[in-house]
Amino acid sequence: MDKTDSSPHKDRTVNEGSLLRPGHNCWRIEKAHRFGMLVDACAYFKAVREAIAQARHSVFILSWDIDSRMLLVPEGARDGYPEPLVDFLKAVADTQPELRIHVLNWDFAMLYALEREWLPVYKNGWEGHDQLKFCMDGKHPMGSSHHQKIVVVDDAVAFVGGLDMTNYRWDTPEHAADNPLRCDLSGKPYAPFHDVQAIVDGDAARALGELVRERWRRATAEEPLPLASRVADPWPASVQADLTDVEVGIARTEPAYAGRECIDEIRQLHLDAIAAARSTLFFENQYFTSGLLADALAIRLREEEGPEVAIVTPENQSGWLEEATMGLLRARLHRRLKADDQHDRYRLYCPTIAGLSSGCLNVHSKVMAMDDELLTIGSANLSSRSMATDTECNLVIEARGNDAEASRIKAAIANMRNRLLAEHLGTTTDAVQQAISRDGLHGAVRALHKPERNLREMEPVVMPDIDGLIPEQAPFDPEKPIEPDELVSQLVPRDAHKPLPRRLIGLGTFALALAALAVAWRWTPLREWVNLASLVELARQLEDMPFTPIAVIGSYVIAGLVMMPVTLLIAVTGIVFGPVEGFIYAMAGTLLSGATTYGVGWRLGRDTVRRLVGPRINRLSRHIAKQGILAMVIIRMLPVAPYTVVNMIAGASHIRFRDYMIGTLIGMLPGIALTVTFVHNLAQARRNPSPGTIAVLAMVAVLLVGTAMGLQRVIGSKAKFRARWQDMRRPYRRSSCLRPISIRGR
Repeated sequence: MDKTDSSPHKDRTVNEGSLLRPGHNCWRIEKAHRFGMLVDACAYFKAVREAIAQARHSVFILSWDIDSRMLLVPEGARDGYPEPLVDFLKAVADTQPELRIHVLNWDFAMLYALEREWLPVYKNGWEGHDQLKFCMDGKHPMGSSHHQKIVVVDDAVAFVGGLDMTNYRWDTPEHAADNPLRCDLSGKPYAPFHDVQAIVDGDAARALGELVRERWRRATAEEPLPLASRVADPWPASVQADLTDVEVGIARTEPAYAGRECIDEIRQLHLDAIAAARSTLFFENQYFTSGLLADALAIRLREEEGPEVAIVTPENQSGWLEEATMGLLRARLHRRLKADDQHDRYRLYCPTIAGLSSGCLNVHSKVMAMDDELLTIGSANLSSRSMATDTECNLVIEARGNDAEASRIKAAIANMRNRLLAEHLGTTTDAVQQAISRDGLHGAVRALHKPERNLREMEPVVMPDIDGLIPEQAPFDPEKPIEPDELVSQLVPRDAHKPLPRRLIGLGTFALALAALAVAWRWTPLREWVNLASLVELARQLEDMPFTPIAVIGSYVIAGLVMMPVTLLIAVTGIVFGPVEGFIYAMAGTLLSGATTYGVGWRLGRDTVRRLVGPRINRLSRHIAKQGILAMVIIRMLPVAPYTVVNMIAGASHIRFRDYMIGTLIGMLPGIALTVTFVHNLAQARRNPSPGTIAVLAMVAVLLVGTAMGLQRVIGSKAKFRARWQDMRRPYRRSSCLRPISIRGR
């Protein structure tokens, strides 16, 4: 499954001039009797239910998120099986004694549990059936996630794309503002949602059967069922193929892990397609934050005869924090491409629909079409994460073969791209094709514009205050997995007598750490109504009250109980109350919140906390109890889990309360002091730049360096520090429940 694979597929001969090359920008190229594009979850969920209902041998489901309670067909499937997903799977298994169903879900970080089905690994719904196996997959590097969305039925039909079988996904191509079927499990309506999935059969589906089995082996160390022999055709009756008898490329992203090399086929595929495009590059994607892809597009935009570039994306990212991070990165890239667009060929669009309160449609798809020559559909975003950090899978079709064959495939690729444009423009695929032939891609969008449904040009704004906080190499969209050793090496100089590395001085902005810690807030349910502006406004109201100290410190306790990131509160406190008073409030509130949630963990006990945050948590608990103050200092300075989670684990581990509080005080003190000082003076510098405020900001960088050197002296030699850290890290790395949360509103 990695680049060292010596399978014969690597030696497969391809047509001269073909873009797809196994071992370079795809894993394999396999024949499919049928290939189809399923637009929006209404079509996909119905099709996948039909296919699973016909399964006789095996079903493999790989997901980033899955909910056992969701309804694939909210209007009613009427196929004789129960409607909820897990009940449906069990009922199908009951009718087929030989059938085995494997569900492999990403072992998401703790805070995701606030918006997902609560800890599904412990839910009775996934248990109690011998033919159904459910596993949470955490076999990946720190900071990565399993983002592949694949379903394989009898190794004869497979689905790949951007859709998970979970809540808040179902919708129809009309995306009507008032569709009563588009609601969550409680009956609450949610905003329209657009996504795309591909379906294949034949050898392409069989190859995906190999891919999912390899994932299962890595996650469980169990040998799954062998590939199916001849079975009945489970192709869903509701799906008409867009192409027949076509070669399909399978491209992947996998981070380096456990001795396996990094696989970056999807990244190389995008770079090759951008370089090869002659007339058009069309993208639909949830994100656009990859600087590497932006650089490649900029080169083409500066060319005299380069292609038109259209990127369709949601107007707003999910929640205020994602808007201030991933949204900011997108705005920066857009600004760069506009500057490089010397021939007016680049547009960033969002689909608008009359009657939507949000104005623009939530685009979640991951599609790229290059001219009429190549189309890829999958799970990979136009982000750095999807190119190297997370696991991804895309399917690719290319116009290959003799002239007649290539022309047939070109027509199908153009038709599928035009179907997507027609949906957003409220027209027909024929009208889109005619307009593109006459006016080009952007000209067609202008010509087919209508008030009730259109593609509106976007000009995302870079907010100056936020722009100053977020670094260029943002930690929430990393180009490679996070390595704890790198964090340690950055905080502890290699030689105390040699000059400090530049990257340590770069940490003086402190914004990197601030953004990295606060990013977890993106996934809590409070994100829709709690934002930085409202928190600041609330804090200013508290400032005018006679019981301000009690109110502010009490807010920290409440926030800790609902798992609000403590760094966010510290930043707000610094902005409103200044460096001195803000430091006092933040330190007192943090300690009281820590003591309270420590008590919660102590009260619940180790077994309960273990069930909440993972079965292997006892190992980390023992190390916290054994290392005492030193363990708490290191964890506070190099946080490996949300503040509240660490507090509960510490309480459950029965570390002495005195050691816990002393370690928390020592570990949090430098960070709180630097945070409140930095955010206060940054706000002052933005409003009223002066030599004094700039000097204070520079002093923060110096203090950070001094803190790092002090940390080295307190802990001891580098070797001793690394030994202690590795001792603590060893059990943690095997645990899938305590890892930094990767930003992805997938």
